Amino acid sequence: MMMTRRVGVVVTSSLLVFFAVVAAVLLFVPAFDHAVFMSIRHGSMGSSSSGAGNNTLTATHRKLLLREMEEPNRIPGEKCSKADIVINQGPTGPLPSGIPTYTVEIMNVCASGCDISRIHVTCGWFSSARLVNPRIFKRLHYNDCLVNDGKPLVNGGTLSFQYANTFLYHLSVSTVSCS
Repeated sequence: MMMTRRVGVVVTSSLLVFFAVVAAVLLFVPAFDHAVFMSIRHGSMGSSSSGAGNNTLTATHRKLLLREMEEPNRIPGEKCSKADIVINQGPTGPLPSGIPTYTVEIMNVCASGCDISRIHVTCGWFSSARLVNPRIFKRLHYNDCLVNDGKPLVNGGTLSFQYANTFLYHLSVSTVSCS
């Protein structure tokens, strides 16, 4: 009788600890994106479609960087499109305080040799615990960030920066201008 009671206490205590850990994870990591974690962990590729009809491919790049790239949907005679800008990002080492950091690469992959300016990115309420050079990337308004101070990103050019936040921001190109 005494042994059964001890086993019951141990099982109950174990379950309480398990549920406390699960509750802590759910409370303190509200922006955890299981799909992003699994694509990073398994190096898989997936695809999704946005409401605007643009296809977005997600793939790993350099093992841990996520790559979001739109399929070119070019109108004949059009010099460039937002699909010519590719944004890669992935986790890097945390700050000494433990805040996760992410590295972002923004590349001009225009096949027709074009320079692209006024690159705007959807970025939510982008903010960082580490200073990001505003000439490279700055939030203008909610869900509107400007790349390279609006100046042209030359064909084949790459800009990179790091930001620190408790979660990864989903960044995608919203508008561009052909130079």
